[in-house]
Amino acid sequence: MHAIATTAETATELAGWLRLQHLPGVGPVVARALLARFGLPPAIFAASFEALREVVPASVARAIVQPPKPVANSQLELTLQWLQRPGNAVLTVADAAYPPLLLEIADPPLLLYVRGRAELLSRPGVAIIGSRNASAQGMQNAAAFAHALSAAGLTIISGLALGIDTHAHEGGLRGAGATVAVIGTGADLVYPRRNLDLAQRIAEQGCIVSEYALGLPAMPANFPRRNRLISGLARGVLVIEAAAQSGSLITARLAGEQGRDVYALPGSIHATLAKGCHALIKQGAKLVESADDVLQELQWLGGIPSAPAVAQDEPPLLAALGHDPLDADTLAARSGLAMGELMGELLALELAGLLERLPGGLFQRCK
Repeated sequence: MHAIATTAETATELAGWLRLQHLPGVGPVVARALLARFGLPPAIFAASFEALREVVPASVARAIVQPPKPVANSQLELTLQWLQRPGNAVLTVADAAYPPLLLEIADPPLLLYVRGRAELLSRPGVAIIGSRNASAQGMQNAAAFAHALSAAGLTIISGLALGIDTHAHEGGLRGAGATVAVIGTGADLVYPRRNLDLAQRIAEQGCIVSEYALGLPAMPANFPRRNRLISGLARGVLVIEAAAQSGSLITARLAGEQGRDVYALPGSIHATLAKGCHALIKQGAKLVESADDVLQELQWLGGIPSAPAVAQDEPPLLAALGHDPLDADTLAARSGLAMGELMGELLALELAGLLERLPGGLFQRCK
C-alpha cells in the first residue's frame, strides 16, 4: 500500500485493513495472529467462524463474521480524503516500506499513518526524550545533542511534546538526519497546539507518524502506548532530563525490553529533573556526556553503522523448513517452537519475502 493512490482497488484493500483495525477485541497482537493464520484481511473476513475460533475468542470471531460496522466505513472515507493530500500515506504491517525495526517489537501497529518522508522511518535513528517541564539547560542539551547526531546522519525520533521533545525535533531539523515525530493523536491533528508550526515543518522536512485513526483526539492513555513506537523505531534512546516518576522512564523501560540501548545524561544530585536519569544509570543505562559518546556506543562511523560481522547463515526456521512445502505442525515439531511463536516468525519471514504461504496451510521458502 506504500504511498497510496486512491484507486478503486486501493479503496477495497484499505477498507479491509481499516475494518480489521476497528474490530472490538483486536489489537496489534491479535491482528498479527490472524494475519499469520489466514493471510491478508480479505482472507480473514472470508474465514469461517469455526476456523477463526482456532485463533481468537468466540466474541472476536463473531465480530469478524459480522458485516462491517459504520465506523469502518466512515474511517475509510475520511482516510481516502486525507490520502489525496501530498505527502500523506498509510503503511500496513504487510508493506515492504513498513519500518523493519517495528516488526521486531511485540506488538507492531497494524497501520501507520504518515505525513512527510516515510523513508525516515526505516533509517537509523536515536530517540531523544525527557521532561515536558525541562530546564533551560536541558532544552539546550536536547537541541545540541539532536543537532550533532542528525549532522552525523542519524534521524532524531521524539514525541512532539513540549520541553525536551520540542528542542530535540528542532535540533534534528538542523541536520541531515532530520527528525520523526511519533504522536498520540490522529495524524491529521496536532497536539499540543503550541507546536503547530513545528509540526508543519516536520511534515515538510521530516516525518510525522501515528498508529491512531484519523480524527482521534489527545487522550491520556494514548501517550504511554505511543512511547513503545518511539523506542521501537530507534537504535537507542537518550534521556536528557527526567524526574523520578517521569513518563520518559516508561519509554526507557520499553527500550530495554525491545533490546535497544538506553543512554542518560547525569545532572546535579540536588536537581529534581536529574533523579530519573540517575535512576536509569544505576539500572544500567549508559552515562553519556556528549554526542560522541552516543556515536561511539552505536559504533556509528562515517554515516554507516559499524557492527560486528554477522555470519550470513539463514534463519533457523528456514533451515528447519528445508526446500519442500511443510505444514505448521511439522514445522513446530522440527523447530521446537510453540505454535504462537512459530506463526509470528513465519509472518516475519513472509513479510521479508523469504517464504510464501501455499494453499492447504503449507509454507515454502522463496530463496
